[in-house]
Amino acid sequence: MTAASGAGLLAQLDTQPRVRDFLSHAVTTGRVSHAYLFVGAPGSGKLDAAWALAQSLLCENDGCGACDACVRVARHTHPDVHVYEPESATGYLIAQVRDLLEDVALSPIRAPRKVYIIDRAEQLRANTANALLKTLEEPPAHTVFILLGTSTDVMLPTIVSRCQCVPFRMLSTEESTTAVAHATGLAPARCRMAVAVAGSPSRAIEFLKSAERQEARRQMLRAVDALPRADEADILLAAKDLMGAIRAPLADVKSTQQAVLEQNADYLSRGALKQLEDRNKRELSARERSGIMEALASVRVLLRDVLMSLEGASDGIVDEDAADIVARLASVTTTAGALGALDAVSAAEKRIARNITPQLTIEVMLFDIRKALVCL
Repeated sequence: MTAASGAGLLAQLDTQPRVRDFLSHAVTTGRVSHAYLFVGAPGSGKLDAAWALAQSLLCENDGCGACDACVRVARHTHPDVHVYEPESATGYLIAQVRDLLEDVALSPIRAPRKVYIIDRAEQLRANTANALLKTLEEPPAHTVFILLGTSTDVMLPTIVSRCQCVPFRMLSTEESTTAVAHATGLAPARCRMAVAVAGSPSRAIEFLKSAERQEARRQMLRAVDALPRADEADILLAAKDLMGAIRAPLADVKSTQQAVLEQNADYLSRGALKQLEDRNKRELSARERSGIMEALASVRVLLRDVLMSLEGASDGIVDEDAADIVARLASVTTTAGALGALDAVSAAEKRIARNITPQLTIEVMLFDIRKALVCL
């Protein structure tokens, strides 16, 4: 498969053409490394590329994008693609790496090989990294590791030396917006908003395909819009409703996971089924956390627009579909108030990273935003 052929995810990496061509050549020639390290700034599309490479490696027909394996990978439901991210505020837990190593020893469930995507690999500290090093150096023949990091400078040299490094360039907002507009056919203003909320072109495209995720954003914006007039009961109810909206997209994920379990129940051991169930739980937790961070990003974008409006730079507003909310909030606060509200969002993001209860985090954030906006 060349960069120009095929309908799979790898062929669609137009925002990183050098990465696309490099990985495509590796797959075509059969010279795939046992371990890759994708390095680049947040928003450069590393995770998108990892899923694209996984799809090409597991495809039943040369990266077609349409076979059962390709569809499962595209939907993030293939049982032989495992995604890990830190489960602690200080990084990866040793138990996570032990679980990974136990799984590596098992045969693939549906495909001829397995792919392990390790996000934020810079958070592999000495104890967890040492547990992983030997496997990275001598992995089973059916296994490919894809580590994602921001820079080799902040990673353990022993990890870096065992991987083939693939650098990603940072995308400009204009490039990301153009890529999303090309893929969706939607207006640039809407695509720019989606990129700002979702963080990368691929995630923005998925965001624009999801009515539930867009509804969660709208509900969050309405909740912030109502804060200057809200009492404590209003805020507590809004936080509860927001968590319901954020969790709504998980229903389809749960349904798909259950279907996969039922399909594999007949030929997997009890231990393997338990591992699959555990991975499903982690995936749900990760997706919920991602939904919360997306909702917080929507607040950050809105408050940034309020700040831009207060500073007389209305032409830089991103939330054009919420211009009335931006105007109302700007009319009741000051520059200092908008900055204080943005600080409340940053504090909420840190709490989520530390695994503080999501609903409590949102409640505290809404109270703090209200206090900042109306200078209580």
